[in-house]
Amino acid sequence: MTVTGKSVVVVGGGRGLGRGVVLAAREAGARVTAVARELDEADGVQGDATDEGFAEKVLAERRPDLLVITAGAVPEMRPLAGHTWETFSANWHADVRIAFTWLRAAMRQPLAPGSLVVVFGSAAELRGSPLSGGYAGAKATVRMITGYAAAEAKDLGIAMTTVLPVITPGTRIGDTAIRAYAESSGLTSERFTANLPNAPTAASIGRSVVGLAGAAVASAYTADRSGLRPLD
Repeated sequence: MTVTGKSVVVVGGGRGLGRGVVLAAREAGARVTAVARELDEADGVQGDATDEGFAEKVLAERRPDLLVITAGAVPEMRPLAGHTWETFSANWHADVRIAFTWLRAAMRQPLAPGSLVVVFGSAAELRGSPLSGGYAGAKATVRMITGYAAAEAKDLGIAMTTVLPVITPGTRIGDTAIRAYAESSGLTSERFTANLPNAPTAASIGRSVVGLAGAAVASAYTADRSGLRPLD
């Protein structure tokens, strides 16, 4: 399956990595629906990505051949002792809940056989991220539950995988992390960014994710400037 003429839904498609996927899918000739809480474009759908009824409604109406889930919270960046439980757990309540909600909805519809669901995690789960509270652990849980869903969805003919990008400059989460870690290292943001190995762009990540359509996917991938690499 290529995405030309296919339906693509990107949850979190209003900005950042999700926007990169939206633009790449459109360039490849797909019919793309961006889903976000705040959205300017006419062919998008505005709503709360944690709302189960909203997720089921979008999937029933748009019937995506490719569903990409990128939405999540921008973590508070501070040392552990500076966090409250509310700031520490923000990504558990957003990122994990969003992944659960849309994975569940994709199986309850269900999506058509041959469909692909791509959920964004983060390479922070592999490398640690001591200033971002529960972010890395939340993303590890996102990958874990995507694996659970993939096993259940196999009999439905639906493939599912997780993509774990490294820090990506030019995105809200990437730039937030860059500022925090640059300051803690005594560097400028520009110098810290220059020292990042293989930093991707939202556009390059988007093209790599769209390229998964029609392929036999691995359970998870890391993602950097050189593209996607199977994690296992």
